[in-house]
Amino acid sequence: MLDDLSYYDRNIPCLAACPVHTNAGMYVAAIADGDDELAYLTARLPNPFSSVCGRVCAAPCEDACRRGAIDRPIAIRALKRFLTEQFGPETGRNGVTAPPAPDRPESIGIVGGGPAGMACAHDLRMLGYAVTVYEATDRLGGAMWLGIPEYRLDRSVLQADIDAIVDLGVEVKLNTRLGSDVTLAQLREHHDAVFLGIGATLGRGLDIEGGDADGVFKAIEFLINMNRGFSVDVGERVLVIGGGDVAMDAARTALRASDYADGTIPEPDVEQRSTMTEAIDVARTATRAGARDVTVMSLEARDEMPAHDFEVEEAEHEGITFVPRRGPIRIVTENGRVIGVETKRVVSVFDADRRFAPVFDEADRTVIPADTVILAIGQAIDLDALGEDGPAVSPRRTIGIDDASGRTSLAAVWAGGDAAKGPRTLIDAVADGRRAAADIHRTFGGRESELTPASFVGLEQFHRLTDEYDRHDRVAVPTLETGRRMGLAEVELGFTEQQARCEAARCLRCFANIVLDVQRCVLCALCADVCPVDVISLVPAAEIVADAEGTALLIDEERCIRCGLCIERCPPDALSMGVWAGVGVPAATESVPVSVGVPAR
Repeated sequence: MLDDLSYYDRNIPCLAACPVHTNAGMYVAAIADGDDELAYLTARLPNPFSSVCGRVCAAPCEDACRRGAIDRPIAIRALKRFLTEQFGPETGRNGVTAPPAPDRPESIGIVGGGPAGMACAHDLRMLGYAVTVYEATDRLGGAMWLGIPEYRLDRSVLQADIDAIVDLGVEVKLNTRLGSDVTLAQLREHHDAVFLGIGATLGRGLDIEGGDADGVFKAIEFLINMNRGFSVDVGERVLVIGGGDVAMDAARTALRASDYADGTIPEPDVEQRSTMTEAIDVARTATRAGARDVTVMSLEARDEMPAHDFEVEEAEHEGITFVPRRGPIRIVTENGRVIGVETKRVVSVFDADRRFAPVFDEADRTVIPADTVILAIGQAIDLDALGEDGPAVSPRRTIGIDDASGRTSLAAVWAGGDAAKGPRTLIDAVADGRRAAADIHRTFGGRESELTPASFVGLEQFHRLTDEYDRHDRVAVPTLETGRRMGLAEVELGFTEQQARCEAARCLRCFANIVLDVQRCVLCALCADVCPVDVISLVPAAEIVADAEGTALLIDEERCIRCGLCIERCPPDALSMGVWAGVGVPAATESVPVSVGVPAR
């Protein structure tokens, strides 16, 4: 049964959902048990941007959390922030990661200092490679500095994560733009391998009447200008067209325009999401720019919008209006300046196969007044920077890659992040960088054991029948009062220790798996008898596999509470409990599993 250890990764929903395979359940349980340092190690080792992600990660782990089937998922992102505020590089503590391996002769060029490029640089430097990062702007962070506003992500936190990577011995060349200051051909000649993480920094426009009028902005360009400290006059009425997260950030940033325009802030970070998820962030930015009437208009209905629910809720709290199921016909202008948008009603957005195929009611038209229109309808890649001899391009106009490895059509050239897959989340970009680094290492003869240490750790059973983990609802993540959300102060605040322990105690501990030794099992059914939640059953094997003989022992992993009573009751010791220490799980877990409340045998 232990031959296919990847099963245990798949059976831990939060781990399986995380693009970098962070064992969230393991570190949440460690917090509940009071072992914060082990918890931080578990959260940090697979993710060099763990401090950043503790603030702004899209948290797919929470979407997958089994606790959500009972009431509400664990607040995993906020718990990660609780850890990084104690042990992260922003605290000045920098002894968490081991020093890099002995230097290797190969040199790797990384184009782009965003999350994908820096994650790739981190892993390759840790493996001993000579790494040089080429960044087009005057600072590292790439799109991370240019999209996520400071009220969501403290710039000192982002800088600390970046500095921790550079301090490993990564060489950095700023103000070096691919295609003008250096060519891909030159980089390939100078380095043994090249990773392209150039991002998607070009906004998409609308090919409609008035689309180039004064007062029409593309979302990403608007965010970049605001977050670099440039003043943008948006007037009193702002209309954001789109239905995703980026529009939210932009609207809220613009409300704080006086703070951004004084030139005193560091540049914000862009959490890159899907092409449609820009819209909402833009709307939130416009509000902070001084606009008093900010509206987000989307083709989708409220429950169809790609924006995360918590992003929409925060925008609503700050007074942003939503107009769903409307599409733009033309930008209405006067003397070349925007005064509104003529719109029509959307009958449906998707066809029967859930493909994007909007249908409109041409007779239902109305004009929405606006001084500024912000288009949050996607981002594009600067493919011209790759040159005539660049890698093959995909039908989506991104760099074509092999998804499993990040390899392009060119020898010794890899790519990842938004440049290869279009705008997605920050943690997806980190995963792309790490995946490419692993494949580069394999290409140069690196051992697989250096990349994915694997083991299955046996654990003694533990009891939870006296716990109250199933009686408490999710602890609300503290936020700044709406009336005080001015300036650049962070809106989402961190958990106190008491709040963190209480929230972490709600974890179902799915990372612990019941293991059956079929050679010992006598099918006595005592495990099923003792199970307090009736998740173990014995059924004819033919119900599982056609024509099979005998009896099958089944366990419902979704409802198992990991109390361990079945293990204690089993007369032949055929049942045991274990933790799969696989991708993303630190080796330290093997020697100190006691800290998660499950002592090693």
